[in-house]
Amino acid sequence: MVMEVFIDAGRGESDPVILTQFNVTKVIRDSIQLNFGQFGLAASLGALQVKYVNPVTKLCIIRVSRDDHQKVWTAITMVRSIGKIPVSFNLLDVSGSIRACRTAALECDKAKFEQYKLAAGDCIMPEIILSVQNCFDKIRGLES
Repeated sequence: MVMEVFIDAGRGESDPVILTQFNVTKVIRDSIQLNFGQFGLAASLGALQVKYVNPVTKLCIIRVSRDDHQKVWTAITMVRSIGKIPVSFNLLDVSGSIRACRTAALECDKAKFEQYKLAAGDCIMPEIILSVQNCFDKIRGLES
């Protein structure tokens, strides 16, 4: 699944959350346990993996088994916050392979970064450009 994370930093704490694979994995696991119990969590953990997270464009790739994808998708839609910052997830693409997700995510990531550059104008820092380029390299390196 290729997911987009919307962060509503205006309603949460003044210190915005930085998206990481650990943060996203933790909120998904917590939501599965809350909504489907210990058995639901145990059944999903075998194949649940956050493969990619871009903290600038707020895009992530979540790998899950075909049998559990609807349960995980449902749990993700019920996530309301990461830490104390309100968030919501938007599904951009569901595919049967990492290769197809990688292609869709790379297209979305590039488009979102172009929007980010337009909004930031001349204020974009070189560290951010380097970080996004590293994320693009990481997404290209995901296994097929």
